[in-house]
Amino acid sequence: MRILVWAFRAFLFFTLFAFALNNSHEVIVRWFFGQSWRAPLVIVVLVAFGFGCALGVLAMVPAWWKHRRIARRTVPESADDAAALPPQPAVSNPTMPYDGI
Repeated sequence: MRILVWAFRAFLFFTLFAFALNNSHEVIVRWFFGQSWRAPLVIVVLVAFGFGCALGVLAMVPAWWKHRRIARRTVPESADDAAALPPQPAVSNPTMPYDGI
């Protein structure tokens, strides 16, 4: 399995490397008010990808905060709080161990 993962990584790297070599032409990105930016196409694509990833992470932050807040309320912070929790239900099937998940 490790060989397949490394083969996939190598394939992905060489594909992206070939893409970068084939798209090294300079492009002009025109902004507002007559501003422009000249850069190789692969850099423009990489910057757009980075901004997309950053925007996706920022869009997920409120959900992460919500889940973190809920987890803090339900998970005890100390051993004293853990002792106050009700006991876990008994295992109905003795052949299947219950690990609390």
